[in-house]
Amino acid sequence: MDIKLIALDMDGTLLNDNEQISEENREAIKRAEEMGVKVVLSTGRDLLTCRDYAASLELSSYLVTVNGSEIYGPTGELIERNPVSHDQMKWMWDLSKEHGADFWALSCENLWRSKMPEDLTAHQWLKFGYIIRDNELRKKIMKILQEKGEFEVTNSSAINIEVNALGINKARGLKKVCKLLGITMDNVMAMGDSLNDMAMIKEAGLGIAMGNAQSIVKEAAKDITAKNTEHGVAHSIYKWVLDHSGFERGMTHA
Repeated sequence: MDIKLIALDMDGTLLNDNEQISEENREAIKRAEEMGVKVVLSTGRDLLTCRDYAASLELSSYLVTVNGSEIYGPTGELIERNPVSHDQMKWMWDLSKEHGADFWALSCENLWRSKMPEDLTAHQWLKFGYIIRDNELRKKIMKILQEKGEFEVTNSSAINIEVNALGINKARGLKKVCKLLGITMDNVMAMGDSLNDMAMIKEAGLGIAMGNAQSIVKEAAKDITAKNTEHGVAHSIYKWVLDHSGFERGMTHA
């Protein structure tokens, strides 16, 4: 396959359970970039919580953040922003209060946990999330959100719900990046573990699920790699992008 861009989710994918990048993953990413393959972090995180990772990897390309709500260029410039309306934020906040569900909300300036500012309209909003350990309540709220028909509803773990503006997802963000780079999604290898990775895994030329991915993500993927704690990103880069002769050398600690 002609892979020209590697799109990586962060939590549960690139990062281990201690939110660190293994040396095996670093080495594989470095080798891919040296071959001219772009590596793009495509994450539910905001810029503040992902840019240091990108800098540490010395990535030369774009960042797709907040599940595609924001796209940043190689020099850190904002390329695109897709906010959630104030009315929608209030509706989701009211829904959390109605059902006693823990929540968080991400504005362009701040992460709000279990509280909201007095004036919602004073902020521009990117994403709303619920943390619900009760399976039945989580399913109920997800169904209400989906039936509303105004949101992109996913998750980044088995116990949360993430809500973006309708049609905003990682695949859409990557399509924008591909257009800017003069390539297509057929040239993309996308890797992830949760529902917010589904769109890019389905629409990439090569969609890969982590060994620790949710079962529905594994079913949608073309390949399944090792777990995030077992350098699954590196395994797939060596398998699909780098020559196999470098696999043993690069994965001596795997």
